[in-house]
Amino acid sequence: MNETEVFRALSDPTRRAVLERLAAGEKNATELREGFGVSQPAISQHLAVLRGAGLIRERRVGRHVNYSVEPNGLEPLLAWIGRYRAFWPARVERLQDLLKEMDQ
Repeated sequence: MNETEVFRALSDPTRRAVLERLAAGEKNATELREGFGVSQPAISQHLAVLRGAGLIRERRVGRHVNYSVEPNGLEPLLAWIGRYRAFWPARVERLQDLLKEMDQ
């Protein structure tokens, strides 16, 4: 998957909350829907987007489907952030220099 799909999936607060719930352990769609006030079809659509982005996986047991976090799902996002990480130290140093100048 690419970072665009991951960003799109995580742009929705309900999907972020579903992912957070799954971080605590495997759950089925009914368990995930509790407390959201959304329909079963709506939660299924959210799960499909998360699955399509590679953020979750499903495990079928007979007619039941359980969902869990895909451990490698956030790798495209981490790679995207990593490309910009090199800029952070220099900016922090400049900010520290500016703050020192302001104190003097």
